[in-house]
Amino acid sequence: MSFRHQYVIGDLQGCYRAYLQLLETLDFDPAQDKLWFAGDLVARGEDSLSTLRHVKALCEQGAAATVLGNHDINLIAVWRGATPIKKKDKTAPIFAADDCDELLEWLRHQSLLAYPDEQTVLVHAGIPPHWSIAAAAKYAQQLEAQLKGSLEQLDRLLPNLYSKTADEWHADIHGYTKMRAIANYFTRMRLCKQDGTLEFDFSAGLDEPMPKDFLPWFEWQVPRARKILFGHWAALKAEVDLPYARALDGGCVWGNHLFAYRLGDGKAITSNAHCIPPTEQ
Repeated sequence: MSFRHQYVIGDLQGCYRAYLQLLETLDFDPAQDKLWFAGDLVARGEDSLSTLRHVKALCEQGAAATVLGNHDINLIAVWRGATPIKKKDKTAPIFAADDCDELLEWLRHQSLLAYPDEQTVLVHAGIPPHWSIAAAAKYAQQLEAQLKGSLEQLDRLLPNLYSKTADEWHADIHGYTKMRAIANYFTRMRLCKQDGTLEFDFSAGLDEPMPKDFLPWFEWQVPRARKILFGHWAALKAEVDLPYARALDGGCVWGNHLFAYRLGDGKAITSNAHCIPPTEQ
C-alpha cells in the first residue's frame, strides 16, 4: 500500500494532549497516512492509558507501527510482577483498566526494530557500532521471540533483563545475558565505546563532559546502508540530524515538544502543545 505521508514520531511518554495536537498539525488521516513510533509510548506524561489505547487502535488499523522502548518493556515487566512500578511513572491507570491484559498482550508482540522505508531503520535507542543493521535485525528477532512467547517463558525472561552494570558483548555470549545485552543496546544505549561497551549513567546533552573513551553511539562513524532513526535521548531535543542517524525524542515530557520526521523529504514537524514537566506536577 502506498501512503500520502509517513511520519516517524519520537517518544510519546504518555503525553496524550501533545500527541493529539501533533496529529492535528500533521493533518493525519489514517486512511491515507502512516505513523511510526520510536517507542516509550508510556511513562511520565499525563495520560499513558489513553495514549496506549490510541496507538494500539491505529496499529490494528494498519495506520501505525511501533518499536519497543525501555519504558514499554518496563510496563510489561510490572504487568507480570517482575519489577515494581516506578514512582515517577504515571502508568497505574493502565493496570486498573478493564483492557489492561489486552493492551499488554498487544504491546509484548511489538518489534524492537522496523524498516519504515527503503532508506531508514527505526529502533528506540540506537544500533551499536559493532553491529551491522542485518545483525541488529537478527538479534532483535531473538529477543522478540522470547517477549512474544508463552507467559511462562516471558516470566522467566523479564527478571533477567535488569542490571545496573552493562554486559560485555562477545562471540560466546548466550542465554539471558545475551537477551539482556540486546535489550540494553536497543532500548537503553546513549554512550558506548567503539567495541560496544555501554555506559548507563550519562543522559545529558552533547556539550557536557563524557566519560573517557565513550562517545554517543552515533559518533562512531560506521558505514550504513540505512539511516538509523532513534528516540530515547531526550536531552538531544531531536536536534541531531546526521547522514546516518536522526534523533526523534523532542523531550516533550520535560516541557519541550513532540517531534515528527516526515519520510521522503525529512521535514521536521513539532507539536505546539507540550507536557507539564514532571518537576512542576
